[in-house]
Amino acid sequence: MAQRVVVTLFDDIDGGEAAETVAFGLDGKSYEIDLNQTNAKKLRTALAPYLEAARKQSKSGKVFRHTAVTPDPSAVRAWARSRQMDIPPRGRIPKKVYEAFEAAN
Repeated sequence: MAQRVVVTLFDDIDGGEAAETVAFGLDGKSYEIDLNQTNAKKLRTALAPYLEAARKQSKSGKVFRHTAVTPDPSAVRAWARSRQMDIPPRGRIPKKVYEAFEAAN
């Protein structure tokens, strides 16, 4: 004898029939909610400005942040040499050299 299982989703907001399950996350927690097309659209519309301004998280869970834009070290080193500044040929570039480079550019 064959068996047939029917799963019916109900909208978690208004109790009517749901069209889809929407997954989202907030504060490090994952959520799912069953919604009809109208409520799913309302949720996406409400979240749209936040999603546009947000940074995407990688699959590993790390957030890629670009908090500072530093100049290319080879460009700073070349600039410093052209101005006869004391700079090591390798290794860390002194902060004062970066500051002078920033002030000049």
